[in-house]
Amino acid sequence: MSLEIKRHIVAQDWMRSPQVEKLFTALQGRVSEDEPQALFVGGCVRNVLLAEDVEDYDVATPLAPEHVAEILEREGAKVIPTGIDHGTVTAVIDDMVFEITTLRKDEETDGRHAVVSFTESWVEDAERRDFTINTLLLDPSGNVYDPLNQGLEDLDAGLVRFVGNPAARIEEDHLRILRFFRFSAIYGREFDENGLKACQRAASSIEKLSKERITQEFFKIIASDKPYDVLDVMFTHDVLSSFRFPDYDPEFFKHFCTFQSRYGLSALSSRLFVFANLNMINVKTMERFILFPKVFLKDMQAVQGALTLSDLSNEQAVKECVYRYGRSISAQALMIELVQDRVMNGYAPTALGIIQEWDIPDFPVSGNDLKEQGIPEGPEMGKELKRLEQEWIDGGFLPHSGNS
Repeated sequence: MSLEIKRHIVAQDWMRSPQVEKLFTALQGRVSEDEPQALFVGGCVRNVLLAEDVEDYDVATPLAPEHVAEILEREGAKVIPTGIDHGTVTAVIDDMVFEITTLRKDEETDGRHAVVSFTESWVEDAERRDFTINTLLLDPSGNVYDPLNQGLEDLDAGLVRFVGNPAARIEEDHLRILRFFRFSAIYGREFDENGLKACQRAASSIEKLSKERITQEFFKIIASDKPYDVLDVMFTHDVLSSFRFPDYDPEFFKHFCTFQSRYGLSALSSRLFVFANLNMINVKTMERFILFPKVFLKDMQAVQGALTLSDLSNEQAVKECVYRYGRSISAQALMIELVQDRVMNGYAPTALGIIQEWDIPDFPVSGNDLKEQGIPEGPEMGKELKRLEQEWIDGGFLPHSGNS
């Protein structure tokens, strides 16, 4: 079955690059142009059509992976067999990286892994994908192909729709439940009702997935522009409902995300901590499914500590927070205090200016200074250093106030 051009767009600069031309010329070979041997697929196509930045270059081809590797190596490309058993090789041409996958169809699935076979059919390959908006294809000239005749319509409508039967797609890979909400958060203007119902019925299947896979998708949901709306729909449909803690405050979370966006601050660890209502017990509950990087947990504890200081409503309090916890943690604590009305909106820009620009001083007293005064090393010295440091901070970080 030959592909039909469904739309034409103006080719972006990267599509006209020497690297893309080299790749596609090599893979196309002597086959006639009405039988493409390589097309961009998935996220890069979706993002081009939505006028968004493209970061990853995924290419589909009916050519076998070994053949792809042989062709590109002859052209001087660096080829890495990243997933050759599943049809994927990575090609590096100058400074561009392409992930090239042979067209596939599923033979067996168990909800976590799939046994695939290769095919030359663009339609069969599209039928195994998760959502219609991910089935779109694009050539370097700007011609768009829609093998299932549904992807363009859904992308234009802002609708994330499963390919074919939603229950069947989810049964093939349970992670698609979370992907449905993640893609809806980023690209959707409404939720597909059939998809929602299928996700609700299969929600318990998420527990069969690895923590790594759940973490990756959940973090992307939390990092989206308006995660609170998506989480509300998820909880309403009993998806990860154990994360709807007794003290979960959706309005608090929403306002915090809004302030983060307003001031261009996007620390994911703080957003997760606010989602957990600043409660490390809730964070511990989430660890049943989520793998928190150690730096995230450290940041959460630092934010918790910063919030125990005086309200960040004046210069002295802001400087103490920056001195003790650093700029990033102080900025996130400020966003939280804005939501809590501990800081007035009008003061926030001033506080952020201090956080971002203040030259953080070093405490001018050392253990050697105290030793010279006859104070021995040990608990007594540590206690005195701590007292002098607090005195120095309370005195406005003046250069010599710690020596008094």
